[in-house]
Amino acid sequence: MVMYAMTDMQYQAVYNVLSFALASMMATTMYLWFRSTAVRDQYKSAVIISGLVTFIAAYHYIRIFNSWVNAFSYAAGDVKDGAMEIQDPTLTGVPFNDAYRYMDWLLTVPLLLIEILLVMKLEDGEFKCKSWTLGLGSALMIVSGYYGELIVTGDLGPRWLCWKISMCFFLYIVYELLLGLNSATSSEPDANVRGKIRMAQVMTVISWCTYPVVYLFPMFGINAADAVVSIQIGYCASDIISKCGVGLLIYQITYAKSMKA
Repeated sequence: MVMYAMTDMQYQAVYNVLSFALASMMATTMYLWFRSTAVRDQYKSAVIISGLVTFIAAYHYIRIFNSWVNAFSYAAGDVKDGAMEIQDPTLTGVPFNDAYRYMDWLLTVPLLLIEILLVMKLEDGEFKCKSWTLGLGSALMIVSGYYGELIVTGDLGPRWLCWKISMCFFLYIVYELLLGLNSATSSEPDANVRGKIRMAQVMTVISWCTYPVVYLFPMFGINAADAVVSIQIGYCASDIISKCGVGLLIYQITYAKSMKA
């Protein structure tokens, strides 16, 4: 793994975005788990799993945040007229371990899909089938993209190859969310609930579409430190939308269904 020197602004940008993402995951977890008591028992699993997704993400964001902090250090500068100008951080030699992010996705992405399935009108057989196929497809999507994530400069051929393989599984999941599950979504009798489920599907797809774009940043000529910073900020924004945003929407769906029951 290659580490790159950062300016103070670059370091602080990633530091603050990671901190914001961590706080968002923790706050969403607490809200969803506390509010799970407000929905009927048949819908509680969806809300609890939504909170589990953000809980797992919060844990991994703690690890990512600490790894980022440990990878750099600041030295005390000279104090002049009672003020000290902050210098750029230096590399400590401790590698920044971004594999935590992929370990997080390997656990949370299948759960994200399951929480959407849980609020839809699906027969038990269809639910199990969709859970397995979407769960396996999402896991293969993540695993196939991991190796390419390690390459941000030099020969980007392996990164392109991993992106193409991962996109095959990604497109399958997008197809299932938007078209494969369309009949189940349309079968919802309540227009408000039906609209929220459709919104959850679309929000998931839109937020997920940012991941392959962020993955391509090094291919766009953004390299070295700029690529690392752009990737971290991009992934954090996508995680907040897909985990916190969709999780809160799942709660709204279960609450609306509970009020109708």
